[in-house]
Amino acid sequence: MTERIPTTLCTGKLPYPAGTLVVDRISERTGHLVYILEERTKEKYKLISSQAFMRPVGGGIEWDVPLDRIRPVVE
Repeated sequence: MTERIPTTLCTGKLPYPAGTLVVDRISERTGHLVYILEERTKEKYKLISSQAFMRPVGGGIEWDVPLDRIRPVVE
């Protein structure tokens, strides 16, 4: 059995300004970028994963996707 490494959650740096209209390349859902949540190791603070939180255009319930799946919408 593998021992789980202790991790912590923290705020990540936004790759685009808050409110930027972005699209999830896989689901093709669009929304406004709100927040980045990172999971890092406690001991050496190594990045494990990053999630982008988006809000639908016009408001509604936020959802999240892996950060590497989003890109800005070109209008």
